[in-house]
Amino acid sequence: MTAQGGPAAALIGTSSGMVALRDELAAAARTQAKVLIVGETGVGKEVVARLLHAQSARRSQPFVAVNCSGIPETLLESELFGHAKGSFTGAYRDKRGLVRQADRGTLFLDELGEMSLRMQAVLLRFTETGELQPVGADAPAGRADVRLITATHRDLRAQIAAGTFREDLYYRLNVLQIHVPPLRERGQDILLLVEHYLERAAEAHARPVPTLTSEAARHLLDYQWPGNVRELRNITERLVLQDRPGPRTPADLPSEVVGAHRVVRSMVPVAVPRPAAAQGFPGAPPETVERLWSRMAAGEDFWTVVHQGFKSRALTRQDLLALVDRGLKTTRGSYRALLGVFNLPPTDYKRFHAFLYQQQCNLPVGPYRRVPARPTVPADAANPAFDAAS
Repeated sequence: MTAQGGPAAALIGTSSGMVALRDELAAAARTQAKVLIVGETGVGKEVVARLLHAQSARRSQPFVAVNCSGIPETLLESELFGHAKGSFTGAYRDKRGLVRQADRGTLFLDELGEMSLRMQAVLLRFTETGELQPVGADAPAGRADVRLITATHRDLRAQIAAGTFREDLYYRLNVLQIHVPPLRERGQDILLLVEHYLERAAEAHARPVPTLTSEAARHLLDYQWPGNVRELRNITERLVLQDRPGPRTPADLPSEVVGAHRVVRSMVPVAVPRPAAAQGFPGAPPETVERLWSRMAAGEDFWTVVHQGFKSRALTRQDLLALVDRGLKTTRGSYRALLGVFNLPPTDYKRFHAFLYQQQCNLPVGPYRRVPARPTVPADAANPAFDAAS
């Protein structure tokens, strides 16, 4: 439910997404501004929040984390702001809330998108005044100085449009926004994380650190990781707990990882990639994609041409997938270059990504990059968790 203090974990990886994330963290840590962390479930948003706190001027003060989806709405207000004795059944004494415990430090609210409208109003009042009003109290009981960091895997803009999230609260909390990239976009970071969690699980269970064959490593690289780092951590623990000698092979991996490998490998160009115009996307009428593409080529932007049509249901998810597919062929897998193709400014990068994630239309970039196939994983001293045997 809550967490306090403790060392912050490190961000493992050398991919461009992780380099950018570290830069954003360093910049945000130099300020006292509120931060909204967005990203899919399991990407490590709390790890990012802890690192932000650890790098900030408040590092010596408390870090208090609250999962808003893990506490019933009837108790969340009391947990955050405390309650007065006798305010409800079971309130036998006054209680300090978690906000007061985080005074002068950082309060991290995870799963913000799960908060009810009533609790959103309570939180908005606190962000505006800093005053603490315990449940059942007749007046505010002091103030708290906390830095608010919030996180969500949901599209809050879509929730605002649906009337389930307050727009005024969104703008209060979204002063700085940090996007945590999904694991499937992090390339060789996957193997670095596998090695890290194999070592951690082996230490926790007093087992030797297993190695992987290069074929097993390729399965892990090609898998799309819907559960992100959380799923990877669980898989590595299972690999450690398998009580047998020798490197782990594809037969030791979960069936969903091995099955996904065959699908993804079939998408990777083996020889010279086909021209962009020669490959359509299954299920999308070519004339629809051509019409959308022509309008943007004439100067209209993605939000006008595609987003509005999608929200009004004039366009389908298959249409959106086909358009993104065509765009990535044009940019050879670069989402940043895709902004220019779709007539969007660089500042729209996070909003564009968030929309694609919400609609599950963020296609993996590997098949679009015209580079040689990934090399097998070396079994050298610098990377002892992997074995070149196949």
